[in-house]
Amino acid sequence: MNVVREYLGRNVRQYGIVAALLVIVLLFQVLTEGRLLYPDNIASLIQQNAYVMILAIGMVMVIVAGHIDLSVGSVAAFVGGLAAIMLVDWELPWFATVLVALLVGALVGAWQGFWIAYVGIPAFIVTLAGMLIFRGLAIVLVGTTVAGLPAEFNAIAGGYLPPLLGFAGQADGLTLVIGLVGIAGLAWSQWRARRALIKHQLTAEPPVIFVAKLVVIALLIGVVTYWLSLSARGTPIVLLIVGALILVFSFVLNRTVFGRHVYAVGGNRHAAILSGVNAQRTDFAIFVNMGLLAAVAGIITTSRAGAGVAAAGTNFELDAIAACFIGGTAVAGGVGRISGAMIGALIMGVLNMGLSILAVDPAWQQVIKGLVLLLAVALDIVSKRRGRLT
Repeated sequence: MNVVREYLGRNVRQYGIVAALLVIVLLFQVLTEGRLLYPDNIASLIQQNAYVMILAIGMVMVIVAGHIDLSVGSVAAFVGGLAAIMLVDWELPWFATVLVALLVGALVGAWQGFWIAYVGIPAFIVTLAGMLIFRGLAIVLVGTTVAGLPAEFNAIAGGYLPPLLGFAGQADGLTLVIGLVGIAGLAWSQWRARRALIKHQLTAEPPVIFVAKLVVIALLIGVVTYWLSLSARGTPIVLLIVGALILVFSFVLNRTVFGRHVYAVGGNRHAAILSGVNAQRTDFAIFVNMGLLAAVAGIITTSRAGAGVAAAGTNFELDAIAACFIGGTAVAGGVGRISGAMIGALIMGVLNMGLSILAVDPAWQQVIKGLVLLLAVALDIVSKRRGRLT
């Protein structure tokens, strides 16, 4: 029991944020008289907050490396507007439009990464300039809303998987299978990670904590999957996109040399350079990746709106940054996990949906979300201060 207690004490921030999400969900479930967890509301929660999750994936890497990116909302609006023009005015096929949009996003990231990594201008200044530049370009491109996008493109964010496996009662069979595969894949990956830690004689979770964590996560995925299977249309396509990105970038950040370099640069840049890490190349790659993910967010936002709008992406950067900090990413860099940022994004999403169902004034919604962000960062700083004192 002492081992379990010590482990929980060291990881109180990690497990506390999960507990906070569950408390917030239960609170709004009671306040909304059960309406928060309606099956259709769960599907809407995923679709409405997909852009936050996608941007938070890249923003975690940016903040861990000791930077910040204020331009992602403007880049998403610019790329989304360009995609709408390519579809409507240039009449490009939707898949070609997506590829070109992703390439443009990567080029935008390379442009900003060059000034940050190789010229040495602070990321705050470069991305602040980028926020102004690409918002202006978005207004130039789609000063008038560009509508009439093809149904295939709109289905990226608004479509659902067809019921290929039929129904088990009222539940969509395909959704249930996807949930079971997700649970099995998570259990296998966690078991492999634990085995690797033990093999290399590194600190691993106590068996009781490991099993309990897997059981809780499996139950949560199972419950969400079941409710989602009862929704009118089944599994949103955008859920698969977000899930694939989480898996890919979690692997990149946790299992590759590049990921270790990101943590090394953010933890102690000078020591990382002395150890042979190419900090410039790492910084450049981080911002290329951020531009690519901003393009994905722009595509999804435009797809969901069904039109290119210059005002799209407003405050997206604030949502992504807030999700990262709420999810435990350290303000000073060097510490952060994609899984934590996803929980932070879900907290923001549940707050938005719950407060909207309760018909809370939008101005007060902003106040509440701001207080939640401030509290999350304050708890992170206080816990680290206590850790240093002990």
